[in-house]
Amino acid sequence: MATKVRNFDVIIVGSGPGGEGAAMQARKQGLRVLVIERHSLVGGGCTHTGTIPSKALRYSAHKILSLRADPLLNLDQKRFTFDALMQQAQDIIGQQVKLRSSHYARNEVEILHGEAQFVDGKTLMVQRGVQTEYVSAEAIVLATGSRPYRIPGVDYTHPCVFDSDTILSLKSNPRVVTIFGAGVVGCEYTSIFRSLGKKVNLINSRPQLLSFLDNEIIDALSYHLRDSGVLIRNQESFSHLETREQEVVLHLVSGKQIHSDIILFASGRVGNSEALQLDSIGIKTNERSQIVVNAHFQTQLPHVYAVGDVVGFPALASSAYDQGRFAIRHLLDPDCDHRLVANVPVGIYTIPEISCIGKTEAELTEAKIPYEIGHTSFKQLARAQIAGETNGMLKLLFHPNTLELLGVHCFGQHAAEIIHIGQAILTQKNGGNTIRYFTDTTFNYPTMAEAYRVAALNGLNRLRLHVTQSPSAVERPLSQPE
Repeated sequence: MATKVRNFDVIIVGSGPGGEGAAMQARKQGLRVLVIERHSLVGGGCTHTGTIPSKALRYSAHKILSLRADPLLNLDQKRFTFDALMQQAQDIIGQQVKLRSSHYARNEVEILHGEAQFVDGKTLMVQRGVQTEYVSAEAIVLATGSRPYRIPGVDYTHPCVFDSDTILSLKSNPRVVTIFGAGVVGCEYTSIFRSLGKKVNLINSRPQLLSFLDNEIIDALSYHLRDSGVLIRNQESFSHLETREQEVVLHLVSGKQIHSDIILFASGRVGNSEALQLDSIGIKTNERSQIVVNAHFQTQLPHVYAVGDVVGFPALASSAYDQGRFAIRHLLDPDCDHRLVANVPVGIYTIPEISCIGKTEAELTEAKIPYEIGHTSFKQLARAQIAGETNGMLKLLFHPNTLELLGVHCFGQHAAEIIHIGQAILTQKNGGNTIRYFTDTTFNYPTMAEAYRVAALNGLNRLRLHVTQSPSAVERPLSQPE
């Protein structure tokens, strides 16, 4: 008896942001869509172990930090444990699952729960317990996400040893926390635990934190973490981990021994691609099991696309959703506009937040592009003073001749929201992407958005100092002094 195979226009493996973006776009174009999800609930790692729980924890931790700083409240921080905050985060996760499920149902997207693997380039076998089902499609989108990288030889089953997935199950109330790995995840959890009053050791294998950021932002983050009591050790390498009954000892190659109640390993991510059996159909992955794709998110098989964390950088929920949408657009029209996946803002939810878009000073210098800086400190803003959120700054990088906005970098509370004003201007065409927008636009007062006007005026005033010294420094005269 022949094996029964159900056919669809598009099969999407994974129901996280990348898979959802692809599914919604495909249904809007009238395609028959099947989404395969290995877990019993939709949403992927973003909803269950990544973005949503960590940001919910971060919000609660920041609120506690703000309340504790108010002398009128005399807040007892011992009442707030990681486990208690995680219970609140679970409510938000439940709401997100309900919302995501409603999106699939309303758009009539079929969900098949099970583990998928390729039989051939267009056919997948889905294992659901003891049941096996076969499905096929002319196009397939892989959005299987990623998981924490685990260092060989470390016993992750020990009750004091965690990665960024298992830390969500922490029930104890540790006094001292060591975080090995100072990438985005490591820095975010450093802020969370420090805000809960824990002693935190942050171990970084590189010379500085988050080296892809603008140097001024890196310096601001490092200073703020150290000022809050975090001990940062840069350029350290892992030797081995000694586990004891109620503590762990991290041994570093330098000879240092770091004692702590628990350790969180945040050593990067690996793609969830092994179960797909990609080798059997000629699709390549790298050393971290991330799928190799071209600029259009196509694998070595042009009808098979891969999006989101499983392809690596930038590994953001926001970019994954757009990548999924673009993959379907490219599938239907290979000549479609590629701008959806360009100029993606980075949001890092440390305390305070970090967000940026465009070029850094180092990148502009290396490319030999001249630039000037417009800068404002949040302590100059009335809204920040009212809210008691004066730690932070906004930095604009712009061309001294054309005033074209080249980069926006923000450090401080609500940075991930503030950045979108800069994003809107940075992506404008036909000369609309200059800092003149910020000086010629009336902002509500008092607001954090006003930082753009102050920073732009600061940049223009700085530029006029150059013009005074050398009138030929710009191509055309500027208007009256601000």
